[in-house]
Amino acid sequence: MKLGIATRLTLWMAVLGCGAAGLTGYYAWDASCRLERQSAHSELLTSTQVLARRITLNLESIERNLQVIARLPVTRQLLEHDRPDDADRLAVLFAGVLDANPSYLQLRVIAADRHGLERVRVDRVGSVPQRVSGDDLEEKGHFPYVADALPLQDGAFYLSRISINHETSAGTGPGLPMLQMAIPVREHVGPALGVVVVNVDLNGLFRLLAADLPEDYQLYLANGAGDILIHPDASRAFAFDRGQRALLQDEFAQVAPLLSGDRTSAVIDAPEAERPAQIAAFVAQNIDSPANGDRLVLGLSEVESVALAQSTAMGWALLRIVGGTSLVALLGALLLGRALTRPLNAMAASARGFADGHEMKDLPLRRADELGSLARSLYELQAQVRRQLGELRHKQDELAHLSQHDSLTGLANRRLFMDRLEQALAQARRHGHRVFLLFIDLDDFKIINDRHGHSAGDEVLRVLAQRLQAQVRELDTVARLGGDEFVVLLGDAVDSAQASVVAHKLLNALREPVPVAGMALVIDASIGVSNFPEDGQSASELLAHADRAMYAIKALGAGGVGFIGQVMPGDASGDVRSVPAG
Repeated sequence: MKLGIATRLTLWMAVLGCGAAGLTGYYAWDASCRLERQSAHSELLTSTQVLARRITLNLESIERNLQVIARLPVTRQLLEHDRPDDADRLAVLFAGVLDANPSYLQLRVIAADRHGLERVRVDRVGSVPQRVSGDDLEEKGHFPYVADALPLQDGAFYLSRISINHETSAGTGPGLPMLQMAIPVREHVGPALGVVVVNVDLNGLFRLLAADLPEDYQLYLANGAGDILIHPDASRAFAFDRGQRALLQDEFAQVAPLLSGDRTSAVIDAPEAERPAQIAAFVAQNIDSPANGDRLVLGLSEVESVALAQSTAMGWALLRIVGGTSLVALLGALLLGRALTRPLNAMAASARGFADGHEMKDLPLRRADELGSLARSLYELQAQVRRQLGELRHKQDELAHLSQHDSLTGLANRRLFMDRLEQALAQARRHGHRVFLLFIDLDDFKIINDRHGHSAGDEVLRVLAQRLQAQVRELDTVARLGGDEFVVLLGDAVDSAQASVVAHKLLNALREPVPVAGMALVIDASIGVSNFPEDGQSASELLAHADRAMYAIKALGAGGVGFIGQVMPGDASGDVRSVPAG
C-alpha cells in the first residue's frame, strides 16, 4: 500500500521533530559532561596544590617553633647546667605549644651527653599536655632523631621517615603514623649541647589540613619510593611496616614520572576495576628528608559519578525534555503537516549550533502551540547550561586566586611571587637591567600574639600588608611568604640609592603605630636587600641573600635596612652594609 504524501510528510515530520529533540539533548548533555569533567580536573588539581602548599607551610611552622625553642637562653642553660627551675619553665612553654598545635603529640629537650637523656618532656595524654619527669625520663641517644640531628649545622633540621611509631613510652602515640622533627641546640661555636624534638601525629596533621575539603574527596600520600602512607583503604598504608610493599605507582601508573622527578603534577581518569571509576590529581612535593626519598607525592581523588553528578542530573532532565518535545513534535506533525517543516528545521539547526557553543537564535518563543513550548524548553535549557557553566568558571577563578594569594592579607603568595621574580630576572638578563629584592621580617612579632592574641596579630599583619602595598607602585610586587615575613620586588630598573629610598620608606610606614582594639601597637622591622646580578643569578640566590641580609640587620637589635655584599664561605650572615635613612 502506497502512503500518501500527507502521511509520509507526517511521518517525516515526526521523525525530524524527535530527531531534533534528541540531538539537542545529546549535544547539550555531551557538552555538559566534557565541561564538567574539565572543571573536576582543574578543581581537584588546584585543591591538591593548595593542600600541598599547606603541608609545606605547616612543616615550616614546625621548623620555626623548634628554632625558637632551640634559640631560647633557657634551653641552652638547661642543657649546660641541668637546673630544675629551667626545666620547669620549658615544661610550661611546651604545654602551651601542645595546646596550640593539636597535631603535636610530644615535645622534648634531649641532652647530647648521658646517652641522650631526656631533660624535659611533655606528652599529650588524650587532649591534655602532661609532663614526664624523674625516673620516667629515658635515654634516646640511639634513636636517629638524636644521633642524626646532633651533627647538623646550626639552623638545619632533621625530618624522620614517615612511619608507624613503635616507641612504647606513654603518650608518644604507639601504633600511630608519625614523623619526628629535630633541631640541634648549640652555642655559637662548638658541638651541639642537645636537640629539641617534636613528635607529630600524621593523621591529626592531615585532618587539620584537609578539614575544609569536600567530604567526598579521598586523600593519598606516598614517600619518594612510592610507599603508600595515607590511603582511603587503611590496610594499604604503611605496608612496609608489615614486611610488605604497597606502591602508589602500582595503583596509579601515571604517578611514576612524579616519583622520578620528570613531572610535578598529574591528573588521572582511573577506569572502573575493583572499585568505582575515579578522577584523581597528584602533586609531587620536594622535602629535605633523605629518609623519605626527599619527596612526597600527595593526591586527591573523587568518584567519577560524584564529580559528574550535575551532568547525570542534566542527562535525566534532558531525557525528560527530549521525551516531551518529541511528543509535541509528533502531535504537531499530525496536525500541521507541511506547516511544521520550517520551524522544526530551524529549531534543530539552533540546537546543533548550541552544541557547538553558539547561542540559540530564531526560536519561536511567542507561539502558543507545541512548537512554542518546545522552543521555550530549549531556551530554558540553554539558560540552565550557561548558568551552570558560569558557576563552574566562578569556582575555578576563586580556586586559582586562592592558589596564588595569601588568604589573610590578600597579597601574592610565594608561588606567585617566585613566578614574577623569574619573569623579572628574564627581562633583566635580556635588557641588562638590575633587579632589587627586599626581604622584610617584623621584629618581635611573636610578642603581639602572646600578649594580645592571634586575632590582634592577624589585624596587625593585614594593616601592615596594606601599608606596604600603598607605598609601592603598581608594577612592584608585594608578597607574604608566611608568618611575619614579606618580600617586595621592585618591578623596574632602579639603582641602589633608589632601592634604599624605597626600603626606608617601607620601614617608616611599618613603624607607624597600628590601632588595634583601642591600642596603638608599634612594630619594628628588619629589611634585607639583594640585587641581580651582583648578589645572585637565580631567584633562590637573591631570596637567600636578602634573607641573610635581613637576619644580619636583625642581629644588630634595632631594625633597619641592610644590603648584602659578598657572602664569605662559612659565614651565614655575609658582608652586610647597613644603609641609613635618606
